[in-house]
Amino acid sequence: MSLNLPKVLCIAGIAVAVLVFLLFFADLAIGYINPGLAPFKHASQTLDATFIICAAGLGALSWFTLKEQE
Repeated sequence: MSLNLPKVLCIAGIAVAVLVFLLFFADLAIGYINPGLAPFKHASQTLDATFIICAAGLGALSWFTLKEQE
């Protein structure tokens, strides 16, 4: 069993995308309910939305690249 580095890197990209998406989505969603509990104290809605979009893009690119590896 050999280590297939391109697949590992694609899976790592998906994992990072999910983590970033959840973190900034939680900041955006919880910030409306109780800003004191939000991870970044609901500092900037624009940055939250930008990071959510970028995480979705990274996840999609990593997914499509992983599917090309097979």
